[in-house]
Amino acid sequence: MNNSSVSAEKLPSNQFDHFYRGGNRIGKLRKGPGGPMRPEEWIASTTTRFGEKVNGLSVLANGKLLRDEVMNDPHHWLGSDHVKRYGSSTEILVKLLDPDQRLPVHYHPDRKFASDKLDLVHGKTEAWIILDVPVGAKVGVGFNRKMRKAEVAELVSKHDSQGLLDSLMFLEVSAGDVVFVPAGVPHAIEAGIFVLELQEPTDLSILLEWDGFAVDGDKDGHLDLGYEVALDALRLEPLSEREISQIITRFDKEKNTSQRIFNPIADDFFRADYLSGDNAVVDAGFGILLILEGSGKLEFSDSNTLQVEAGDAVVIANAAGSFTLRGATGIISRPPLA
Repeated sequence: MNNSSVSAEKLPSNQFDHFYRGGNRIGKLRKGPGGPMRPEEWIASTTTRFGEKVNGLSVLANGKLLRDEVMNDPHHWLGSDHVKRYGSSTEILVKLLDPDQRLPVHYHPDRKFASDKLDLVHGKTEAWIILDVPVGAKVGVGFNRKMRKAEVAELVSKHDSQGLLDSLMFLEVSAGDVVFVPAGVPHAIEAGIFVLELQEPTDLSILLEWDGFAVDGDKDGHLDLGYEVALDALRLEPLSEREISQIITRFDKEKNTSQRIFNPIADDFFRADYLSGDNAVVDAGFGILLILEGSGKLEFSDSNTLQVEAGDAVVIANAAGSFTLRGATGIISRPPLA
């Protein structure tokens, strides 16, 4: 057993090149390299990009990969209850997304499809916490009518981006809005929407369109499965009104109090809380804290106090114990309860 000494530490920026433009707001917030083709940061990541061995993984101050440290001492990082249920998997991937162009229409497989076709434990259910947004910007979530697989396949084969966009249901969003996106649901994000994303710990995306992006979807858009198989992971029915009411939530940055961010629909996948007001005590457990505003300190029951300021991303081990954030506001992202 590796007796880890790190219980909570600030992480350096983990931006890298992608197929769409963006990243300057991430660079400004996180003191990282910024854009023009680094629109994502993977924070406290133990997940690699699809088909790669290292790219995507976060590095600690000691130069070691967080993934390796967690695997060497999962009880320290994750806690005994978590390890008993999930093993050494953190069960979560947290990202910042800063697109300067609209994201293509795409979707992600669920756990069953990932298990059956890719021999993986996790699919990619995700959620977007909207940090900043241009007035009137929208996200597309789900089809706006019942589609047929053959109809979608034809749109993909013809590279009919407009037809695919016309098929989506678009919702206008503002800062503080939260959108939970079940696996299988097609979606897109318009340019300029700055997002903190929580998701299952995989990099599984299936593209339905890609013209104008630095990627060849015919070759790389279908997880090496081919579209005939990959389209079986797509939800063809629109979201119901009841489902829409469950996936949309909101937190209010003007309230000087901590708030739960998701409805119970997210409980099997991840948790998040907006921390404000100096009084909330967060239970012990693995977590990833992004400081949004202000400066202050993290007070832990079983670790040293850590000074923090806006833009800091802190990985917190279970061994740090419970904690309180004082003098700043932030979002704590966590795995599902064990």
